[in-house]
Amino acid sequence: MLEALRSGRLSLGPFVERFERELAEWLGVSDAVAVSSGTAGLHLGVRALGWGAGDEVLTSPFSFVASANCLLYEGARPTFCDVDPVTLNLDPKRAAGAVGPNTAGVLPVDILGYPAAMREFERLAAQHGLGLLQDACEALGARDAEGAAVGSRGVSAVFAFYANKQLTTGEGGMVVPADPDAAARMRSERNQGRAPDMGWVAHERVGFNYRLTELQAALGVAQLERARELLGEREAAANRYVERLRQSGGEPAGEGDPAALVLPCADRGRERRSWFVFAVRVPTGADRDAVVADLAQRGVESKAYMPCIHLLEPYRERFGHRRGELPVAEEASERLLALPFFPGMEEAQVERVCEALEEALRGNWT
Repeated sequence: MLEALRSGRLSLGPFVERFERELAEWLGVSDAVAVSSGTAGLHLGVRALGWGAGDEVLTSPFSFVASANCLLYEGARPTFCDVDPVTLNLDPKRAAGAVGPNTAGVLPVDILGYPAAMREFERLAAQHGLGLLQDACEALGARDAEGAAVGSRGVSAVFAFYANKQLTTGEGGMVVPADPDAAARMRSERNQGRAPDMGWVAHERVGFNYRLTELQAALGVAQLERARELLGEREAAANRYVERLRQSGGEPAGEGDPAALVLPCADRGRERRSWFVFAVRVPTGADRDAVVADLAQRGVESKAYMPCIHLLEPYRERFGHRRGELPVAEEASERLLALPFFPGMEEAQVERVCEALEEALRGNWT
């Protein structure tokens, strides 16, 4: 950070190029394009694929709203499909059943850091001639069913570096482009439509101010040096939670009674989650929102995480979505609770949260 400040160059400088190069090397890909946010990266990914008015894109309703908003920016329509009840990722079978004459692409999300079923989505895209864009904003460091690093499959993938992510630049993001042409277009569009060899006020296309600053990139370089350490600390904290909550009757999704306290699903085969948040599903019959309020009174911050996109007001009003359309996602949304979670979280802190959660669950039932 000090080196960037002392250089006198705060934008369009060497630290952005270095961050791009070093993250690409870390992922094992040939290129990466730094942008101002994950949302900006998703928008540029949509534009690179040419999705626009009249196009429908299959995606998950159980995600941060940016994964759907990025389609609306270009006039495309998100077609929401239900999620897998264990991983909470977009269900490939549901997506396959939703392909229609206007379907132009698929936008799977690696929700809560668990890798999406990209192998199946690649087959679906190839079968129907669809574009494919991976929202990996919550999954830096995860590995998919074939053991490949998320973002390294040759499909355009987007990472985010907001303050709560595995690696942070405060605000920021990175796109792994599908090919050199997509990379060149993204670098132009993030910089107001300029080309590398054009003058400061010459523009070859309509673009945006989606640049990452030198200070943010410098922070990203420093964070990347500690990436394995930071990911390991998150995994250790998650393991402490799992071990402690099993003592309270909690079971990982897909392994126990779905009416009990449901923990995040365990890794399957070669799949490896990158721990973004630690979220549990409260038992059936427990009042999740009352539990959040109870925990707050006990000095423990938690969040209802997260609302279904199709039930948010802009989507209900514009597309007529109603409750009951996507029951798996909606049920998860009503039960999911994000607990305090950060690198270096100690056993005593985990214990305090778990004790408070046990007390809150005992007293809040519908």
